[in-house]
Amino acid sequence: MSDDGEAAEQVAVEAEERGARLRERRQALQRGGARVLAASGPGASLRERLALLEAAGEVYDLDERPDVYGSGVVAALEDRVAALLGTEAAAFFPTGTMAQQVALRCWAGRTGDPAVALHGLAHPEVHERNAFSRVSGLRPLRLTSEPRQPTAAEVRDFEEPFGTLMLELPLRDAGYLLPTWEELTDLVAAARERDAVVHFDGARLWESTVHFGRPLAEIAGLADSVYVSFYKSLGGYGGAALAGPRTLVEEARAWRHRYGGTVFQQFPTALAALIGLERELPRLPEYVRHARVVAEALREGFAAAGLPWARVHPEVPHTHEFQVWVPYDADVAGEAAVRQGEETGTLLFPRPWSSPGPGLAMAEVELGAAGLDWTAEEARAAASDFAARLLAR
Repeated sequence: MSDDGEAAEQVAVEAEERGARLRERRQALQRGGARVLAASGPGASLRERLALLEAAGEVYDLDERPDVYGSGVVAALEDRVAALLGTEAAAFFPTGTMAQQVALRCWAGRTGDPAVALHGLAHPEVHERNAFSRVSGLRPLRLTSEPRQPTAAEVRDFEEPFGTLMLELPLRDAGYLLPTWEELTDLVAAARERDAVVHFDGARLWESTVHFGRPLAEIAGLADSVYVSFYKSLGGYGGAALAGPRTLVEEARAWRHRYGGTVFQQFPTALAALIGLERELPRLPEYVRHARVVAEALREGFAAAGLPWARVHPEVPHTHEFQVWVPYDADVAGEAAVRQGEETGTLLFPRPWSSPGPGLAMAEVELGAAGLDWTAEEARAAASDFAARLLAR
């Protein structure tokens, strides 16, 4: 290996070690009871996560027999999802990656076209190691890679034919962005004009009702099929559901088996999902509304401290999740956030910072139940304190 190669490798190793140390310090703060905007489910202890099932008896009869290959509590969960989304049926899947591949390959078989039009920042394009093409024989076509939702004109005028339009609602990697209701209906209409079916990647669709001003069933009713997650938004252990016409769902069950997704017993995950639907789903509108209060307070706090080019994106969050950008390297922002937690007991940014570009750092903020007691003044003061730490470095 050349000297340059060895130096680059050493830099990468050191960066990974710094990241690991910051992660350990963040987790220690959360275990130690630091005040946060959102408690981190994945960062909680096993004891804390298992405690979720203490409420299982409130959502299902625990004297019933456990599920076997999708029976019992899993079937009850599927019925609940179908009712919430207003679809004929729903099928439980262990992962959303599997659920969407199955849905889209079923639609490809029905339309005769394996091409899927989607956003360049959509989850399958960014986070799934090209699974569409390598595993399912699908051909992704990028409508745009701009950090926004695609437009109806881009769908209508796209130069290649496609059988399915997939829309991620909200588009997480662009800042949890949603189109307006009118834009969404126009997008769907544009796909219909091309005789394409419409699939919603609705991992976080649960939290979109405030922005759209519509109930879940009306939103889901625009699409031919919808995927939803049970741990994103709802705080469950994992799992997903594919909802749509009964014939599609029955075909999806066959492919689920072929993909290895018909698991012997999944009652802990199914019970956690039912608890999330019972407890968290009704509270999501409250989280979204308060996220807007907190986002405005963070902007004001950065400005009051004189932090240049700090951004909250979008300025008015579309969901209870949004991005914060600051003009510093991720290591610097991460260290300032952790040090603030260690010195004040307030961990304003419990998630890691990433580097979208040189001299830029971005963190995602999710406002959950833990953040509802944060006043605008408290969020403003915490943002000012964080900004001051950056400016003083």
